[in-house]
Amino acid sequence: MRFKAMAIAAFILSVVFAAAPVFTQEWVEFVSREDRFTITFPVQPTVTQTTYKSQFGADLPARIYSAQQGQNRFTATVVDYSNIEAILAEKAKSCPPGAETCRGGGSSTGPGYSWADRAGAVIHATWQFMQRDAKVTYFNWNNVDLVEGHMLTLTNNKDKSRTSAAIYMHENRLYILEGTVPDGYPEPAFFQQSIAWIDENGNGIRYQTLYHNGFPKPPVGRGGQGGRGQ
Repeated sequence: MRFKAMAIAAFILSVVFAAAPVFTQEWVEFVSREDRFTITFPVQPTVTQTTYKSQFGADLPARIYSAQQGQNRFTATVVDYSNIEAILAEKAKSCPPGAETCRGGGSSTGPGYSWADRAGAVIHATWQFMQRDAKVTYFNWNNVDLVEGHMLTLTNNKDKSRTSAAIYMHENRLYILEGTVPDGYPEPAFFQQSIAWIDENGNGIRYQTLYHNGFPKPPVGRGGQGGRGQ
């Protein structure tokens, strides 16, 4: 048993040392006043404007913040849902007469199913990860400074690389965080756990009770992780 324990310890150390560059370098604390968040990247990220297709077919404006360190890749995608009702209401005008499944408008769906689209944004984004050629090895509920969301980990079938992801919805913005590292490296959960929320002045936000997007905001305290972005 002692020999087995020593062998396991040696293996763990070899993995840690092999992945050491992931943890030993200085990382960049990135702040986006525009998208109201802070996060830690290995290098200054590049920003790409794009569109994101929502569950009910709205093309929403989005930004992708991405950085690469060797074979390690990190992205934060932020999708703006603030105009989802107007976009899908306009889209619903082309629906056939009487097509409720296209037009929506009910108390739970909203015009063009916009309310349902916004309410299910985190679930829809999570489902997109689950459709990949990968095995989901972890999936759970989580919160960052009391903003609720999902966390999941995948092993990609093609090369056995590991992807650690998290999805949150805050003030009608959808945040999709993803870090991928080669096989044998520790899961990059540290990336998604470094996100924090800031207000229009760059002050960190931490709610006093759970925040659910679309519901009245709970009282706000100070001292959230985002405070470092001031």
